[in-house]
Amino acid sequence: MIKIEHIGIAVKNLENSNELFSKLFNKLPYKTEIVESENVNTSFFQIGENKIELLEATNELSPIYKFIEKKGEGIHHIAFDVENIETEMKRLENEGFVLLNQTPKKGADNKLVCFLHPKGTNGVLIELCQEIK
Repeated sequence: MIKIEHIGIAVKNLENSNELFSKLFNKLPYKTEIVESENVNTSFFQIGENKIELLEATNELSPIYKFIEKKGEGIHHIAFDVENIETEMKRLENEGFVLLNQTPKKGADNKLVCFLHPKGTNGVLIELCQEIK
């Protein structure tokens, strides 16, 4: 079974955005984290069973920096929780989807992650997530 794990939102300034979304949700983020491999600072808000992840670029090499330069702030990706990321990656690749990484990598919030190329998913960047046990 696949369920939405979180929605990622690209922001220019994490501190300002944390203030904004704290007012919107009437709660503080439960976690902030730097993901050096992706050159991003992140924060997470728990909203019911789902999460919102805010992502701020730490430098110009960050995919978030490039996204904001091209499209501006906004929804960056939708992440789905999977039970076995490697099995799901193989299944999706066999279905013709293009994986942006061939092996799972460590992401934020104690997850292994893999992204699907948005050209094959109607322009939506899809992230697969599996809890690291």
